[in-house]
Amino acid sequence: MARGQQKIQSQQKAAEKKAKLAKQKGSDGKSAAKVALKFSCTVCKTLMPDPKTYRQHFENKHPKSPLPEELKNAPTV
Repeated sequence: MARGQQKIQSQQKAAEKKAKLAKQKGSDGKSAAKVALKFSCTVCKTLMPDPKTYRQHFENKHPKSPLPEELKNAPTV
């Protein structure tokens, strides 16, 4: 087991390595998740990943609103 100065150096080295890895891949997955969300609801501006989910959302949350043109050809559930 490392003791004293060796332990401190080992911890610093591990922290630097972890910070470097986090910087390379992006510290959080928000940016990657945001890229996957391509459709935006015309009423509430909620982001959806695909037209099927968008259509489900629109039919459930906005039943009185007319269906947008981009959802007319979307698959139904």
